[in-house]
Amino acid sequence: MQEVIQNFPGELPRDAVGLWQIIPTGREGFGLSGDELAEFVSLCVAELLAQGAKPVVGGGGTKYDWIYQPQYCETNEIILDAVMKEWLASGAPDCDPGGLWFALPSPYVGNRE
Repeated sequence: MQEVIQNFPGELPRDAVGLWQIIPTGREGFGLSGDELAEFVSLCVAELLAQGAKPVVGGGGTKYDWIYQPQYCETNEIILDAVMKEWLASGAPDCDPGGLWFALPSPYVGNRE
């Protein structure tokens, strides 16, 4: 499981990583649920943040591929806490590709204009 957690950031130089990819990996790939699934998701998101990723959503209708989500604040600890609280408060569902992603800062990531 640790190998999978550490491998998610390997995608970052090529593309963003979405919650819709992380959650099913824990739920279906490892048979996790409840607190164990939440811990897995938290560890995955923490690893993405530690590698420099920031929360984003798709940039459809803008000049960017990804739109930074500043409501999650600045520090990795605060971002992780906010993301997890939001996901758990929504019932810890599987997410769809239109939801939250994590991307490295680049010219493809911007603010909604």
